[in-house]
Amino acid sequence: MLNYELALIIRSMSRPEIVTTLKRTAEAIFNKGGIIRKIENLGTQDLPYKMTSHGMVHKQGSYFVLQFVVPPKTIAELKDEYIRDVDIIRPKIFRSEPPEEFECTLHEEMLPPAYRKDVQEIVKKSEKIDRYKFKSNSGLDYYPFQK
Repeated sequence: MLNYELALIIRSMSRPEIVTTLKRTAEAIFNKGGIIRKIENLGTQDLPYKMTSHGMVHKQGSYFVLQFVVPPKTIAELKDEYIRDVDIIRPKIFRSEPPEEFECTLHEEMLPPAYRKDVQEIVKKSEKIDRYKFKSNSGLDYYPFQK
């Protein structure tokens, strides 16, 4: 099972109606064998432009992000279900990947650039590159660009 994020814009409604809409979306994920890891409320805001959904024009919406795990073959079914929901203006499902782990120490970062390992590697790579060097001997016995 893979990690996904569902970005929802729900039409402007009262709080109990928003809760029932979120319950419907969560139940759809549970019915497909998924697990919800996190629900984040980003608040009610004006939409960046007028959006039309199910024959209605919306200027304001409530933004939510759901992080969940579900089998990949059920994503198409979830998208179809969310598009048909009258209360949801825009459902977008994204596959999220865990961030890459890297090791960083403060001591290395505080060094001047000439002493950092990554900068020294870049300098070594640039020395290996064969650069074009101007040759003043062009085979002509005069300089053609002189005035």
